[in-house]
This record gives sequence, C-alpha cells and structure tokens, in this order.
Amino acid sequence: MSAPLSSFTQRTTPHVLALYRIVVGLLFACHGASSLFGVLGGAMGNGHTVPTGAWPSWYAAVIQFAGGLLVLLGLGTRPAALISSGSMAYAYFTMHQPHALWPIQNGGEAAAMFCWAFLLIVFTGPGSWALDRLFFGTPEQRPEPASTREPSAA
Repeated sequence: MSAPLSSFTQRTTPHVLALYRIVVGLLFACHGASSLFGVLGGAMGNGHTVPTGAWPSWYAAVIQFAGGLLVLLGLGTRPAALISSGSMAYAYFTMHQPHALWPIQNGGEAAAMFCWAFLLIVFTGPGSWALDRLFFGTPEQRPEPASTREPSAA
C-alpha cells in the first residue's frame, strides 16, 4: 500500500469504525423497535408486536432494542456488542440452523451477519464519537504503525 494511502487509512480508522458501529447499532435497534412497538412494519412484518414476556421473541427484541441503542451511542459498547452477538448466535442456531445448513437456505442471513458484526465491534471497540469517551474519558486507541514497534524478544 502506498505511504499516503496507508497514512490516510490509519488516520481515518477510528472514524470509519464509529460509522460502522452507528449503522450496525441503528439497524439492530430498528429490529427491536419493530417487534416491541409495532413500528417499521411490526414483528415479522405483520404490523403487530410480540407478546410481552414471550420466550424467546420478546427477550430478543429487548436485547435488540437496548443493545442496538447502546452500540449506536457508543455507551458500554463492548459489553452491549458481546450480548448482542451472543443473542444472534443463539437465534441462528435455535431458530434457523435446524431448518437447513446454510444461512441462505434457512433465512438466517441477518442473524449470522449481526452476530459477526457485533463480535467485530467487541474486538475493535467503538471507534471515535462514542459516549464512553465523553463520560469516562476513554482514550482513543490507534493502531501503532509496524515500523515503530520494537521487535519482541524471543
């Protein structure tokens, strides 16, 4: 990669991660809102809500709505993303995978994508523009260029 491009990507990585986190959180919160409040087409696109306390749909909707909002705002991002990722793994393996092996066959593409998207956020962190940084002063961590790292002792 050319030096100017490499420099640009290193400078913008925290901002791109923040945009990614915001979009994933918003989309996930919309899924929860549709099931809990009947908005955006409602649960399963039928305009209704899921019954309060119904296992597992109501609990999944609460995790989707609350987890999506927390990730969107960058507040408790890593724990919220970890719980959200786990809920989507559970959804995939209990609701989709028993019907067919591949997500394209069993309708589990969204669950699989959200699972992996949130797992990525757990490891990359919230990027810039997170409320965690405002409230707790978490320093922005940028990857150190390989050329400045000291070689490890073997």
